[in-house]
Amino acid sequence: MTTAPDLNAVGQCTVHAPPVANKGETRTRAVVALTAVMMVIELLVGWWTHSLALLADGWHMGTHVGALGISALAYWYARTRAGQTEFAFGTGKVYALAGYTSAGLLIAVAVGVIIESVSRMLNPEIVRFAEAFPVAVLGLVVNLLSAWLLDVPHDHAHSHSHEHGDHDHHHDHNLRAAYLHVVADALTSVLAIVALLAGRYLHWTWVDPLVAVFGALVILKWGAGLIRECGRQLIDLDPSKKHREKVIAALEGVVGTRVVDLHLWRVGPRQLVCMVSVASASPRPLEEYKQLVLGAVPVDHLTVEICTT
Repeated sequence: MTTAPDLNAVGQCTVHAPPVANKGETRTRAVVALTAVMMVIELLVGWWTHSLALLADGWHMGTHVGALGISALAYWYARTRAGQTEFAFGTGKVYALAGYTSAGLLIAVAVGVIIESVSRMLNPEIVRFAEAFPVAVLGLVVNLLSAWLLDVPHDHAHSHSHEHGDHDHHHDHNLRAAYLHVVADALTSVLAIVALLAGRYLHWTWVDPLVAVFGALVILKWGAGLIRECGRQLIDLDPSKKHREKVIAALEGVVGTRVVDLHLWRVGPRQLVCMVSVASASPRPLEEYKQLVLGAVPVDHLTVEICTT
């Protein structure tokens, strides 16, 4: 026998609740504007001074304007359509899709910088180090300000601290993608400053393309990690082995109860969906099973099926 869950007992689903424009969306817009202005300055000065490191930073910022624009668009799209029932579990995956796209742009830029750097090593050009240096410093200041505006260093650090097989990411992949973009820009700005100083005072012109390659390799690593995390959410990969174990332990802690089917996945930032079937010869009330699951994991949409054996 199967007992259909009472909607009132299960609780109201929150994944369709239309959110308001949050700090992430508002600050992402400000970062887009800052980055766009700095991009134009760096490209113009990089072209004038023949600094590859500065040009790389400028083009890097250019792609970030597009990527950050995608992030801002994702916030708007998800917020304005969150209440539409056409989205089975809300619009949370829009953030992961935007993060995945941004990560792809990161990788494309890194590959382009490596190709250009190798070309510059084979065909070196005279660089106006003194003129390019102030712009590189200004670019670093803008990037640090952008990172502060996005204000997600804790989530970034947390994303690298999970255990293997436990991908319990509560952070917003869209916001993290934007944060990684500005951090990558800050890195390329620092490397550009190092290259310009080495070229001006030590006459090491080879440092300019070399540091560009180093920065590109770091960006490749970040981009690959972000694609992997966003991809897990997009294909509904179980976000946490520990969460599954907690749900099973909580339900099977009831004497005579056995979990026969369990689906647990993330549909957006801090939004989990759980569908579970339990079997028992003497089933407990639905509300009791519901409270056991909610006590084990933070679920936004819960479906419990009870089968009598």
